[in-house]
Amino acid sequence: MNVITTVIKSRHSVRKFKSDPVGDLVIADALECAACAPTAMNIQPWLFGVMKDKMTLSKIAELTDHGKFIAECPLCFAVFGEKKQKYYLEDCCAATENLILGLQAHGVSSCWVAGEKKPYAEAVRKLLGVPEGYTLVSLVPAGSPGEISITPKKEMKMITFSDEFKTE
Repeated sequence: MNVITTVIKSRHSVRKFKSDPVGDLVIADALECAACAPTAMNIQPWLFGVMKDKMTLSKIAELTDHGKFIAECPLCFAVFGEKKQKYYLEDCCAATENLILGLQAHGVSSCWVAGEKKPYAEAVRKLLGVPEGYTLVSLVPAGSPGEISITPKKEMKMITFSDEFKTE
């Protein structure tokens, strides 16, 4: 393994965080990682928000169905995509993954909370004052892990094939 694969393989979703703040340099570096994501035709149809205000975090948490823990995290990123761009979802998902890996490289844990197709996407957009041309793709609460539970991944033989898929 190398440093990149070590970061990727060490990442796990965390939903309980310590109250310790995340440093501004870490936040800036993670955002730069997000902005370096691959994007169709280099359109870069994204807008990234960083929320640290406890009241805002609580309001976001109230709106979500599976993100109630956002109220207790030190910060939460929001990734929005420009709806008129054909590949905004793919581009913003790549940016979200880069953001998560950028955080992990600094020892900051996170959890991808869905935004796209969720009934609260529009309410979060309005809460944060994001222009109408954008839609919420993901929320990424982050911080120092307070508790980590590791769910095993499927065995590689169950999820891979070579050349052509065949049932045995």
